[in-house]
Amino acid sequence: MEVARTAPAVPAAPAVPTASAAVGHHSPVVSPDGTRLAWISDRTGRPRLHVAAMPAHGPIDPDAATVLDATGVGGPHPDVTSFAWSPDGGRIAVQIAPSGGDRTRVALLDPDGGPPTEIAPAATAVVLGAWEPTGRRLGVTVLTDAGDPDSDRYGDGTACLVDVRDGSSVVLGTGQAAVVQAVSADGRRVVLRTGRRGERGLELVDLRTGCRTQIVGGPGGALNATARFGAAPGTLWVHTDADREHSALLAVALGHAGDELIAPARPVAVRPGADLDVVALDPGGARAALVWNTGGRSEIEIADLRGGRPQRVLVPCDVVTNVSFARDDTSLLVAGHAPGIPPHVVRVPVRGGAATPLLGGTPVAPVTPQPERVVFPAEDGLRLGGWLHRPSSPNGAGLLWLHGGPESEERPGWAPLLHELVAAGVTVLTPNVRGSSGRGRTFARLDDGALRPSSITDVRAATRLLAGIPDVDPARIVVAGRSYGGFLTLAALVRFPELYAGGVDVCGIADLAEFYARTEPWIAGPARTEYGDPRTDGALLDELSPLYRADRIRAPLLVVHGDNDTNVPVGQALAIHAALSARGAPVELLRMADEGHDVFDRDTRAAANGRIVRWVTQVTGVRPG
Repeated sequence: MEVARTAPAVPAAPAVPTASAAVGHHSPVVSPDGTRLAWISDRTGRPRLHVAAMPAHGPIDPDAATVLDATGVGGPHPDVTSFAWSPDGGRIAVQIAPSGGDRTRVALLDPDGGPPTEIAPAATAVVLGAWEPTGRRLGVTVLTDAGDPDSDRYGDGTACLVDVRDGSSVVLGTGQAAVVQAVSADGRRVVLRTGRRGERGLELVDLRTGCRTQIVGGPGGALNATARFGAAPGTLWVHTDADREHSALLAVALGHAGDELIAPARPVAVRPGADLDVVALDPGGARAALVWNTGGRSEIEIADLRGGRPQRVLVPCDVVTNVSFARDDTSLLVAGHAPGIPPHVVRVPVRGGAATPLLGGTPVAPVTPQPERVVFPAEDGLRLGGWLHRPSSPNGAGLLWLHGGPESEERPGWAPLLHELVAAGVTVLTPNVRGSSGRGRTFARLDDGALRPSSITDVRAATRLLAGIPDVDPARIVVAGRSYGGFLTLAALVRFPELYAGGVDVCGIADLAEFYARTEPWIAGPARTEYGDPRTDGALLDELSPLYRADRIRAPLLVVHGDNDTNVPVGQALAIHAALSARGAPVELLRMADEGHDVFDRDTRAAANGRIVRWVTQVTGVRPG
């Protein structure tokens, strides 16, 4: 990491235990024959794919696992972000973010070890899709940095089926955010997802006839849309919020290959007011494991796809990120996290009983208090929510943390930076301003384009809530956030400078027009529905961009950014740092080498979060003891 222009010295803060260096385990998937488990862990320092024998009982010893080598794919740090076993179990396709960057690669790894085989190495970036059931072809999306920024097709990806034996490919289609979702058992039909943010759609493609049928899409589209073919022919299972407020599971009955759909989508699992986060199909085809987001916490149920009553399952952690059926048909593998407990994996009996550890799950000291759910009004009366993290020994300092996305949500789970701040005595509020997920499609779209100023005033409403907490001194509040939350942080410092003692901008956008000009095309194109179109909304983008009003920032600012970030390029951090430095304002820049939009290296994450904690306690006047 590189530090530039340190803010004026203030009294040092007390040392606090670090949660940021804790090891996490996530995304477990059992091999097709049920004998092995693959998962992603940063146990070796950065996220790598691990494989171990699947025990009949008891936990897995991570030290005995094989760490699959992807050296040479995308540079010195082949960080694994997702993967998929081939149907025959002989290969694992992985998506790699080189040194945390956004120009992802796809490679095939041998679960027994051996050199990787890269797919489409000449492409600018490659996105992992679904395997063909024979295991002979793999769905990928090829991305390029070429194209006309003034075109509606700017940032389109080309979805293909690649033959993993000889590298030949079949083009399925092009579009914004294109991803190969599923391939039918006979290899004749493919489900392709495309669409800008908030306008996702699903298309069924017949490879022999060329017939293309829209499954999800049309006016309004969807915030999310995924699909899988069922074990029995003739059914497509669709997970989407199209034509409804919240995500649900739908069944689409299909005719014979080459025919049109024979029935409209039929709701199978719907909960009023709750989003369906995760769907996992039983390999036998009779059941689905469903993870619901109910007010921020997760609930799991087993749905009988033949029409029986759903069965509730004990939830072993507050936030579930992944669930899959073990091949023994008696248990689920559940990945998730909780306050003070890093990402881990447990085994949960399908027919009832206590969860047992499989990977990790040990709480990190000191004990992290459970956050409290809060509800408060926006300035226009809209109902907002969030989570209040109270320290056991408050010191009067407060911090407002703003999440990224903005189509994301603060939930009561693992958040090492927030845990460390709370351990240092800082009271933390994490609001879900308009535009966040978890509250339905209407709420998520309340910040699109010209509506964005209202999400900025939501930050002021949340700040006033935090200032009213008895343990918080209103003159000692810091506003902070990451990615879109970094943008909101800068926007709040510009518009409401009197409210804050400091700000922390982590990889945030300072100049929206420059963001569109410098980010990757496949990020810029789909973002036009979210932030505004630079071709027609230039005045709006300039009005929203904090950089042009940086002279209004009075509080000390800490700027944190990864050098490899091409989502929100590091030039955004350099620009706001230069604007404040030019007038002698207190500003510090923390640059992280070998990191992109996300921080993957555990040591770097611990060092960066440690600096943020010290900086917050310093600018709020916390003294040792």
